[in-house]
Amino acid sequence: MAINTTVSPQVTAPVAAPPQKMQFPFLDLKAQFARIRGEVMGVVEKVLDDQHFILGPEVDKFEKEIAQLANTRFAVSCASGSDALLLALMALNLEIGDEVITTPFTFGATAGAIARLKARPVFVDIDPETYNLDPRKLAEAITSRTRAIIPVHLFGLMAEMKPIRELARDYNLPIIEDAAQSIGAWYEGKPCGTLGTMGCFSFFPSKNLGCAGDGGMITTNDPELAERLKMLRQHGCRQKYQYDIVGVNSRLDALQAAILRVKLRYLGTWTDERQRNAARYRSLFAEYGINQWVQPPVEPANRVHVYNQFVIRMPERDALRDHLRRAGIPTEIYYPSPLHLEKAYADLEHRAGDFPEAEAASRQVLALPIFSELTEEQQRSVVEAIAGFYQHLQQ
Repeated sequence: MAINTTVSPQVTAPVAAPPQKMQFPFLDLKAQFARIRGEVMGVVEKVLDDQHFILGPEVDKFEKEIAQLANTRFAVSCASGSDALLLALMALNLEIGDEVITTPFTFGATAGAIARLKARPVFVDIDPETYNLDPRKLAEAITSRTRAIIPVHLFGLMAEMKPIRELARDYNLPIIEDAAQSIGAWYEGKPCGTLGTMGCFSFFPSKNLGCAGDGGMITTNDPELAERLKMLRQHGCRQKYQYDIVGVNSRLDALQAAILRVKLRYLGTWTDERQRNAARYRSLFAEYGINQWVQPPVEPANRVHVYNQFVIRMPERDALRDHLRRAGIPTEIYYPSPLHLEKAYADLEHRAGDFPEAEAASRQVLALPIFSELTEEQQRSVVEAIAGFYQHLQQ
């Protein structure tokens, strides 16, 4: 199905009575917790009994387990996925005015980490099918000031890494993978977090592997970078009260590590369930005949999608969302505005039209519930409501 990226006329949501409401959340973390409550409460109690809250054995074990999952030599934890990006860039010794290439169609933390170090985010437009950075447009963005590339593995699907890696090698540029949404995703047989100089992960509660607060991780195969990251996350210390470099306070709590170690054992099962739900959506789209109106996520043959989000696309996005809201169907928009048009990046002097694919996607994408515990009945109610919208629209 071809994607229509043109601006569509204002569409008013159908006034026909929506289907009977079936109330359920966009993400049901309570349902997930109910499956593992006993195990989680057990490790929380152990940490409280031990009274070792900052770094320590639980964090060490979790770092080793993530390194094993990502197939990297090292994994260095930190306080959040945003800090993972910041620390990775700090480890590269960025200077004021250096340029880092990334995508404008992402969460604010990606470009924010660059800007916080007084470097310059350089945006490259996206592939309209995958929503990831388009490698065909990457070379023209590289200058003598370019110091790194940050591809974002958006919604659970890895970026097209082969041409990105080839360009990075040609220009001797490090790659920082923003893998915040894609733990467990694969590209040509390799897991995310292994195809760059560093990989940055988030354990925010809404992620496929989420903790009870904030947490992050950086993976790398470079021992010098791993050592530098460990110092940077702890005020620049290699030993207590000895400051080798200027760092920050960004350490993973032992409580979070202990909870994540429990949840990590279920990540494969939860990924399978998300993929099952994605396949069920596709089947229901065909059953209800809405494929002619709605573009589902793509699954390139060389990649494994882990569906942190199930993002559909249509020109009538806003009207459809209003209709679904009245029907009790929860949805989210990731992202309502590309970063180059945000006030925080006004100093970059971008204008509407500079990155047309990202701008079009921001007008047309809509995320449907995809959490592991989502039932077939709930999914059918979502698709029935979408079908009802388009049936009325055609009348």
